[in-house]
Amino acid sequence: MIAPYLKPDARLATTQLLTTAVPFTLLLAAMFIAVQNGHFWALLLVPVCGGLLVRLFMFQHDCGHGSFFPARWANNLLGGVLGVLTLTPYTAWRADHAVHHAGMGNLDRRGIGDITTLTLPEFRALPPLRRLGYRLYRHPLVMFGLGPFYLFFIANRIPHGAPRGSRSESLSVLGTNAALLAFLAGLVLVFGFVPVLLVWLPVALFGAISGVWLFYVQHQFPDTYWESQSEWNFQTAAMQGASFYDLPRPLHWITGNIGYHHIHHLSSKIPNYHLRQCHLENAPLQAAPRLTFWQSLACARLVLWDFDKRRLVSFKSSGI
Repeated sequence: MIAPYLKPDARLATTQLLTTAVPFTLLLAAMFIAVQNGHFWALLLVPVCGGLLVRLFMFQHDCGHGSFFPARWANNLLGGVLGVLTLTPYTAWRADHAVHHAGMGNLDRRGIGDITTLTLPEFRALPPLRRLGYRLYRHPLVMFGLGPFYLFFIANRIPHGAPRGSRSESLSVLGTNAALLAFLAGLVLVFGFVPVLLVWLPVALFGAISGVWLFYVQHQFPDTYWESQSEWNFQTAAMQGASFYDLPRPLHWITGNIGYHHIHHLSSKIPNYHLRQCHLENAPLQAAPRLTFWQSLACARLVLWDFDKRRLVSFKSSGI
C-alpha cells in the first residue's frame, strides 16, 4: 500500500527547501535590521519566523530518515547544516530518533528518544520524592516551557555518555556546538548583541516549543497504544499509537505534513511531500486516531497509562 510513495524526489525536495529557507533567511535578517534600528514591532513576526524554522526542522527530520533527497550524502549534508539552525546535533539526534521508531508504544523499550510515560502501577510504586519529580516533569509548564528550553539549549549541547553515545554522535554534538557558536558570533558582529538576543532567542524558543508539542501530541492522546514486548506489534503501534493530527492546511505546510504521523510510523522512508497523498489515496490508512487542534489541547493533561481502561489518563481521573 505504501510502496508507491517511498521514492524521494530531488526536484520536490529542492523546491521545498528554497521556498522555506529563502523566506526564513530574509525574514530573520529583516527582523535583525528592524530591531537594530529601534523598530521593535518586528518582534511580532517571531511566530512566522519560528514557524518556518519548524518546517526546516521537518526537512532535517526527513534527512535523518534518508527520505528527503534520493542521495544519502545530500541528506546528511543538509541535515548537518539544518542542525545548527535547529539546535539539534544531526547524527546524535538521528540515532535517538531511530530508537523511538523501533519501539514506539513498547513498554519494555522506553527511555530513549521519547517522552517518559509511566503506568499507574509504576507511579504508585514510586517513593514520594520521585512521584513529585514525575508530576513536575509532566506538568504542562515544564513539558512545554522549561522542557523545550532545557532540551534544545542545554541537553543538545552535551555529548551522550556511555553506553548511549558513540564517537560519531559525540562529534556531531561538538561540531554542531562549534558551528552554532560561529554562527551566533557572526550575527552579533553584523547586527549587535541586543538584536540577536531579542530576535534569535525567541525564534529558536518558539521552534523548540512547537517541536516538543508536535512530538508530544502525536503519541500522547487518550486511545494511544502501549503494550509489553510479548504483545507489541509494529503496524498496530503505528496505526493506533501515532495520531492523524488533522490540522488546517497552512499548519500542515508549516509542520511538513508530520500530522500524518501514523503513516510516517508505518514507514519513515516516505518523504513529507508524499504523506498527504498516501493518506488520501488509501482508505485503510484513514482509520488512525484523528485529533483536531482543539481536541489536542486536552492531551496536555494525560500522564499515566491505565492498563484496565487501555488509555492515557490524567492524575485527576486516575484518582491519585
